[in-house]
Amino acid sequence: MKLKLIILVLFSTLVMASERFSNTNGVINDKSLKDLLKWSFTNKTPKRVKIETSDDWKNITEKQENYIVWIGHATFLINVEGINILADPVFSNRSSPVRFAGPKRYIPPAIPLDKLPKIDVVTVSHNHYDHLDIRALKSLYNLNSDAIFLVPKGDKKLLVKKGIENVHEFLWWEEILIDENTKFTFTPVQHWSARNLRDRNKSLWGGWYMNFPSKKIYHAGDTGYSKDFMETKKRLGSPDISFIPIGAYAPRWFMKENHVNPAEAIQIALDLDSKVSFGMHWGTFPLTDEEVLEPPKFLVKELEKEGLDNNIFRTLKPGEVIRH
Repeated sequence: MKLKLIILVLFSTLVMASERFSNTNGVINDKSLKDLLKWSFTNKTPKRVKIETSDDWKNITEKQENYIVWIGHATFLINVEGINILADPVFSNRSSPVRFAGPKRYIPPAIPLDKLPKIDVVTVSHNHYDHLDIRALKSLYNLNSDAIFLVPKGDKKLLVKKGIENVHEFLWWEEILIDENTKFTFTPVQHWSARNLRDRNKSLWGGWYMNFPSKKIYHAGDTGYSKDFMETKKRLGSPDISFIPIGAYAPRWFMKENHVNPAEAIQIALDLDSKVSFGMHWGTFPLTDEEVLEPPKFLVKELEKEGLDNNIFRTLKPGEVIRH
């Protein structure tokens, strides 16, 4: 209990710290210490359950192209036309600034870091510990010194401090050419950032829109529901494939501004007019109150309720390979 209260006090300091960046619609995470304590003493710890995984990734050959693997949480290995992208790579055992405390994985990463193919591009959506794993980024750089690292404005210094080179940081709607035909754009979502007591919202947060000659792919990072996704479609077009969070949403009174639930995730997919979407940000770390396997069940019920085809928005097993 003492450690839990210390963490709460630290988090409350983050909540009350001054802000720099803000959401496009002005929504802020303004929960008070009283709110934090209320959640702390009423929250439910999800029961540990068996999460089905797949070894399908082991069948990927060196020459194979155009596939996706969910490694866990918001981490995806994406291959398009031979370019390997790793989105929000988190491989540590805990989502925490320390190794001895904090949310611990239910399952290990579906692909061990040292078993990944050569990585060309690494994208980071924001600096929360379940999305920016600095130890993993350093290891990736050691194995892929030619890789390009794309991070939100304000986070470059974290990587440079660890000796990582080829780092580019972005404001919303800024873009980079990966090659003459491939463009990545950093897009707005509704969230926030912080890694310590003094840096709340001093770095940006967002999604990554990846425009290849043959495919458009979108990774939403972490987000509450907003009209940002309509603007993304308006500016960049409808993605062929989207990765949208569906977990870490309970209780709603506390999480709504920052994390969509499956119903809101479906609305994001519709706003984007995404051809197919995959749910992420569930089944990996015990971050909030909903049961571990609730998000995909909730997703299926909402799709049925709206009369939508289950194939337009589905979940994956960690390690499962989707060819596209």
